[in-house]
Amino acid sequence: MADITAALVKELRERTGAGMMECKKALVEANGDIELAIDNMRKSGQAKAAKKSGRVAAEGVILAEVAGNTGVIVELNCETDFVAKDAGFLAFGKEVIAAATAERIADIDVLKAKFEDQRTALVAKIGENINIRRVAILEGDVIGSYLHGARIGVLVSATGADEELVKHVAMHVAASKPEYVKPEDVPADVVEREHQIQLDIAMQSGKPREIAEKMVQGRMNKFTGEVSLTGQQFVMDPSKTVGQLLKEKNADVVNFIRFEVGEGIEKVESDFAAEVAAMSKQS
Repeated sequence: MADITAALVKELRERTGAGMMECKKALVEANGDIELAIDNMRKSGQAKAAKKSGRVAAEGVILAEVAGNTGVIVELNCETDFVAKDAGFLAFGKEVIAAATAERIADIDVLKAKFEDQRTALVAKIGENINIRRVAILEGDVIGSYLHGARIGVLVSATGADEELVKHVAMHVAASKPEYVKPEDVPADVVEREHQIQLDIAMQSGKPREIAEKMVQGRMNKFTGEVSLTGQQFVMDPSKTVGQLLKEKNADVVNFIRFEVGEGIEKVESDFAAEVAAMSKQS
């Protein structure tokens, strides 16, 4: 049997909102496979949904810059929120995004190598680890960007859109976190997995399979709409979808990129009270 760690149980709790014992039991039954545990919990009604992104753990900033028909976005990490606001750290970030934009550097290893000496010097000065974590470039007819504070950054590539519209769409992406551009972009394996979960749930009602299939079709349309940009209700006017808004403006979105500080990185958690007590004993 797989080792069911406390960290695994905690992650399942955070992703499903279910109780600790329910999560542990589900993990035991799934032999430690968290995705299978989530599917089983959804089928049994213990979890309505699951957060797909990893826990936000690292600190730092997101930087974005648009030059003509090209947009560049970079995530720069540090260990604490305090350093994320440091003038030296932010100045380093401006240099990184400026170089990535001017030279169109989309390869993270190339970008890291270019700034390794400066990064090392800054680490020695500030006393925290600093990492240029990722970089991405988006090109298109119209490129827009939006930064929510310094923690969320979005680039949007569109056609037929003006500057205001593309910025509003970028703001929507920042707030609503779509995973795909359009419902038809949702991969077949993702659709099939969700379809099977919804079918199993519908069949539990005792209805014939053909009735259950019809019930599921409506749920699937809702599912693909909720995870795609054009299918979501527009945050600034929920009476219409983003797709309807774009149609009204004779515009279309080709692609988008959304970065959030620390997503997918797990920070080592510490017991602050225990650390203080230990330090007191040492002194």
